[in-house]
Amino acid sequence: MKTPIECYVIERVKVLRTERGMSQAELAFKIEVSSGFIGKVETMSLPTKYNLNHINRIAKVFNISPQELLPNKSL
Repeated sequence: MKTPIECYVIERVKVLRTERGMSQAELAFKIEVSSGFIGKVETMSLPTKYNLNHINRIAKVFNISPQELLPNKSL
């Protein structure tokens, strides 16, 4: 089961990805993970999740601070 903060980050990345018209496979390629990884992360019933290195790479792809992928307060 994913924690509330993990779910928040996953949803935030998904929103940014879809707003930019980027497929799961495109994001996976850009952050150097397997093509199915993003789909597994976005499937909330699976345990797959982003780690800090993924968050850093995702922030670089979207040209934002890693902090922008995290909530402003504790969840």
